[in-house]
Amino acid sequence: MDIIWIGLAFLLGLTLDRIQIPPLVGYLLAGLGLSFTGYEPGYMLQEIAHLGVIFLLFTVGLHISLKNILQKEVLGVGLIHLAISSVIFVPVSLYFGLNLEAAILVSITLGFSSTVLAAKDLENRNELGSYYGKLAIGILIVQDLVAIGIIAYAGGGVPSYWAILLLGLPLLRPLLSKLLYLVERDELLLLMSLSLAVGGSALFESVNLSGELGALVIGMLFVNNDKADQLEKKIWGIKEAFLVGFFLEIGLGGFPDLNGFKFIGFLLLLLPIKAVLFYGLFIAFKLRSRTGFLSTITLTAYSEFTLIAGAVAVSAGIIPSQIIIILGLLTAISYVINSILVRYEDFVWQRFGSKLREFERDVKHPDHQPVSLGASKYVVIGLGQTGQAALKHFHDNGESAVGIDIDPDRIKMLLDEGYRTLYADAQDSTFWEELDMKKVENIVISMSGDIYTKEFIVRQLRKKKFKGSIRVLTQNDREDKLIIESGATPISIPAVQMGQKLAELSLDRSDQNV
Repeated sequence: MDIIWIGLAFLLGLTLDRIQIPPLVGYLLAGLGLSFTGYEPGYMLQEIAHLGVIFLLFTVGLHISLKNILQKEVLGVGLIHLAISSVIFVPVSLYFGLNLEAAILVSITLGFSSTVLAAKDLENRNELGSYYGKLAIGILIVQDLVAIGIIAYAGGGVPSYWAILLLGLPLLRPLLSKLLYLVERDELLLLMSLSLAVGGSALFESVNLSGELGALVIGMLFVNNDKADQLEKKIWGIKEAFLVGFFLEIGLGGFPDLNGFKFIGFLLLLLPIKAVLFYGLFIAFKLRSRTGFLSTITLTAYSEFTLIAGAVAVSAGIIPSQIIIILGLLTAISYVINSILVRYEDFVWQRFGSKLREFERDVKHPDHQPVSLGASKYVVIGLGQTGQAALKHFHDNGESAVGIDIDPDRIKMLLDEGYRTLYADAQDSTFWEELDMKKVENIVISMSGDIYTKEFIVRQLRKKKFKGSIRVLTQNDREDKLIIESGATPISIPAVQMGQKLAELSLDRSDQNV
């Protein structure tokens, strides 16, 4: 029977992924479909579901850096939003029959946004390092920490006396870091990731504490470690596969009753209010309207942590089991809504951006963008490896050049090295409309990612009547055609050029050894 739920989850996940809806929704639908057959989750599915949550918490722990959290914009928006949204959701939960304790717990979790969805979207767009990306991830981490508190509370039980020894875990950090540096082979790195996550969970459970908390704490021991990203990458695929079991298990609970569907409908009506609240708080904390808009879109969904914390509360008897089915369907629908918003966010901004900018405060913004490029003749947009090489080449040849990027840390690094760099969102049409670039003669677009983003930037520049040269990094003939049509010159990626050069040398018989 196990092969049936695995196969059905794969087919539904693949189908929804093809229409740009998160596969997690398909896994939940697979569970709902199987619930009609009377299929009961076995030990294997339950263990897979549990391990999926453990691995998720471990990866979250790897990102819990005080530097990312202890910012007034992150803490302020994150905590105030949770407080206000909880106040909104509590009377709704009480109206639909929950007791006060259950209503408070459920209402707090309804204030969470999806960490999995946000991280995937930002990674797909190569914007995890952007200002708004880091802001959104910071807020999600704050929410995740609150979720862990709820899990610890709902888990109940009194910790054993031996739990006091866990306070000494930070002392193991140097030893664990040294061990991590000794591991070089991929399979050993994967095994270490799995061992740390499962071991941390087992350690905390042995002293009657939440295993989820244990996985998170062990992950935190590697925060700011140079190889922490490698740990996450190795366990990422395993985590995603095992989370299939978690969503399947939720779906196997079946459909809620009529009152449950009414509850779902009411909570979906409150989702726009949740979004408006986020945007209002971003503006209140002096952020630009564009940053507030992008962060709000990223955070507009209900969270998998609503289900995780809810499942623990159900097992503890704090909330009725029917509620977790309601929360599962609610989360799935919100994922679909979020995927649509993300897909059309540029269209929405072009349509409503001018109205949203009316709410922007007339103050100096933390994410301030430049209004002039000064005397710079050359502009490099996108400061990855290729962009940095271009900027440094201009600099070494005595040319006046400036680099533009959306990653504040990358900007600071290059500034410290003596290169002129500016923070800006090149996808913001307002930025180009207001930018003084009279001295600019040549522009290099070296950013990675979606070709349509590069095409959009070229069209904005030509719309501004920029007459100079624009060269764009491309990957294939289709992209070359799009860039030429938009008014710029495509430059093939070095890998293509190197392949052509190798072929030329191979065809040159005079260069072959006899």
